[in-house]
Amino acid sequence: MRKEEIISGTSEYLMNTYGRYPIAMVRGKGAWVWDSEGKKYLDFVTGIAVNNLGHCHPSVVRAISAQSRKLVQVCNLYHIENQVEFARVLVENSFADKVFFCNSGAEANEGAIKLARKWGGANGGRYKIVHARDSFHGRTLGALSATNKKYQKGFKPLVPGFKSIPYGRIEPLERALRDEKVCAVMLEPIQGENGVIIPYADYLRDVRRLCKRKNTLLILDQLQVGLGRTGKLFAYEHYGIKPDIMTLAKALGGGIPCGAVLATNSVARHLSPGNHGTTLGGNPLAMSAGTAVLKTILEDGLLDNAAGMGEYFMSGLLSIKKEFGGLVRDVRGKGLILGVEFANAEAAKDAVVRCSNNGLLTILTEQKVMRILPPLTVKKNEIDHALEIIRRSLKEATVA
Repeated sequence: MRKEEIISGTSEYLMNTYGRYPIAMVRGKGAWVWDSEGKKYLDFVTGIAVNNLGHCHPSVVRAISAQSRKLVQVCNLYHIENQVEFARVLVENSFADKVFFCNSGAEANEGAIKLARKWGGANGGRYKIVHARDSFHGRTLGALSATNKKYQKGFKPLVPGFKSIPYGRIEPLERALRDEKVCAVMLEPIQGENGVIIPYADYLRDVRRLCKRKNTLLILDQLQVGLGRTGKLFAYEHYGIKPDIMTLAKALGGGIPCGAVLATNSVARHLSPGNHGTTLGGNPLAMSAGTAVLKTILEDGLLDNAAGMGEYFMSGLLSIKKEFGGLVRDVRGKGLILGVEFANAEAAKDAVVRCSNNGLLTILTEQKVMRILPPLTVKKNEIDHALEIIRRSLKEATVA
């Protein structure tokens, strides 16, 4: 199909739930994608932190291909070998003792909320969840109740029992935890959708200490910053802490829908058959893809690459900030989640569009931040190319 046919077909047949760029992607390889007209782009959106290994990574392609010839789906009424293998690798490389598999990040967060409430019911009838303002935990009603208010418009009443506090400040959390009905605190280690917001260095350590003192669970939503994105397999590792519950998705299945809730034995034991479930979650195809993704990240040096390339990219972005100080207000990030904050929303949107026109895909988030999410496999020459496009695009903007 031609691009015009794809775009008109989208309007005719699909619900209007996404603000789409006028591009139709048809092929990808590594850090690159091609549209229906043959134009090549450097993809630093990566499906919004989904394609951490880039597009069509050989290990994932082999795993999917081999598994699709054996068994794609079998329900959870039976034992599934691929689940055991994938769960073992996750447990052996994290704080967790047990795993529940689902299909998406919102599902994972719903599962975490239910698990926390089940634990809370057995610990004094506690049910309230404290979460940070401007978070993004998903669009299902439970996850939406802990998500930025702008996404909640038109969907109230939401699920009761959620309380928001400012992100990155410990005093409001201390006050919130005076409520004896609070069972859990739910946080993102880095707020990605909110513009790559990173709290002060000891924030998560302070939160962890406070949760322990109050016998309250700590849930870390690592949908976007898990699986190597920050230069560690899981972002909590930077801070020397361990959560009670962690949620994963996005990159977990290498592009195949896959999510997971990880927890300690002391928390996980509160779920029993019938409390929670999913028909498609943990299917053999997704499990095979996920195992391939995780083993590749661990065995191919991609954590070190993410850390090193992140520092290299940051250095280049800081040079751009210095060069375009009137246009670029701030540059921040950790590993390969990076944010460029512009002076205003108009400048940010213009920069993202110009970069796209020049062959670099990035994301506009919170109106005035360009979010950059390269694959963990990214090379120096690809970062150099991206920096050149950003610089060229900003020069175009200043003379327009």
